[in-house]
Amino acid sequence: MIFNFSDSAIPTEIGYKNYDLPSCFINGFNTLPINIHLPENQVFFGVIFQPVAVTKIFKVHGSELADITIDMTLIDVTFNSLWHQLVEQTTFDARVKTFLNWLNSKITDWHPQDQLMNTFLYASKQQALSVTGLADTLCYSTRHLSRKLFEVTGMNAEEILLYKKYLHAVELMHKTNLSLTEIAHQSFFVDQSHFIKTFKGYAGITPGAYRRKMSLVKGHIYDNVR
Repeated sequence: MIFNFSDSAIPTEIGYKNYDLPSCFINGFNTLPINIHLPENQVFFGVIFQPVAVTKIFKVHGSELADITIDMTLIDVTFNSLWHQLVEQTTFDARVKTFLNWLNSKITDWHPQDQLMNTFLYASKQQALSVTGLADTLCYSTRHLSRKLFEVTGMNAEEILLYKKYLHAVELMHKTNLSLTEIAHQSFFVDQSHFIKTFKGYAGITPGAYRRKMSLVKGHIYDNVR
């Protein structure tokens, strides 16, 4: 979730859809490249939610937020007031405190399976899991697992396992000097061709091009930097 305190509109492209970022928006799992045309001056305050928490707190399935930005005031009108409270704060710590005060009133009890799901989705270490193996790990039937994963992420079990391979490859590019062939192997891709095709499908560029252009932030490249 991002609170946008910038003075001017920020045009954004996700896949083939164009947006102007609203003052407060939420964005789920992204399987398409995002292109943001940042103005000279911009101010953002962001919060990362565990996937299952989005459904519990906002009563919105993650599948509705995949590859799109949603104006939070359309989900909960109180976000307009929260945005004003945050913009009035002059320090990052004050904004964190203000947001946590709001969040504490929304927190609900966690089911153990929900926590297992969150742990899997956020784990940076990649494992050679099958759909059946993942279902056993998270204590779901394979059918229920796919339904649950789609509800939370917008992807079924096979799609999320492939997506996690891609994320692990990005992680290795930023944290190691491994060759792209070694990265493909350690991310459990079938072969180099499968790695390149999958990576380009998510990032819009090949692994080699990403490695040449990547910034210090995982998943980000910068063009036309002032």
